[in-house]
Amino acid sequence: MLDLGRIRALCFDVDGTLSDTDDLWVSNVQRQLKKIFPRRDTLRMARWLVMGIESPGNYIYSLLDRIGLDDEVAWFYSKISQINHKDKKPRFWLIPKTREVLHALHQRYPLAVVSARGQDGTLAFLNQYELRPFFHTIVTAQTCEYTKPFPHPVLRAAQEMGVRPEECVMIGDTTVDIRAGKLAGAQTVGVLCGFGDEAELRRAGADLILQSPYELLNVFNGQAEAG
Repeated sequence: MLDLGRIRALCFDVDGTLSDTDDLWVSNVQRQLKKIFPRRDTLRMARWLVMGIESPGNYIYSLLDRIGLDDEVAWFYSKISQINHKDKKPRFWLIPKTREVLHALHQRYPLAVVSARGQDGTLAFLNQYELRPFFHTIVTAQTCEYTKPFPHPVLRAAQEMGVRPEECVMIGDTTVDIRAGKLAGAQTVGVLCGFGDEAELRRAGADLILQSPYELLNVFNGQAEAG
């Protein structure tokens, strides 16, 4: 369980936590699979492929980060994305009730984005849904020397919000988020609206597991009522 009394700030992952990335990817993969297997139900196959790719993807990115090539890869990906979407408006999906929960929590705590996504993609998502005013600071894959699962992004967010790392809560959907928060000394919340499952989030040491960030309102409303 969370120690609510020590919380002074909240850090949010983006993909699978605020942005409904897994369902978006599943939808895109399913659309391509349908061209190959027009008579088959491709939804389960698409979801299996996306979930299988996610964990190796995190490992590869953290390896690139360790050897100092993550900035170059993020830059290259950003340029490719700009070419592919030159005439298209960036399109992301929002986890249900995200704006409502951010609006409520913003009244009580400084909030930070702590994402392993590149800066361009992070800002494109926040701008699309006009979420930037809710956040005191935005930490992306290019902000620190190392990104999640290293603790550096959480430590940077705490510093910019003017709180100690142990006064933060790192909220995310994968073990990468939980590990980064734990290594920084923060409390952690795992959410099940993204890529991670409950068993692996518990093994990573999540202090609390919720179905989605929206359930944070119940957690903190309970604190207010107790106070």
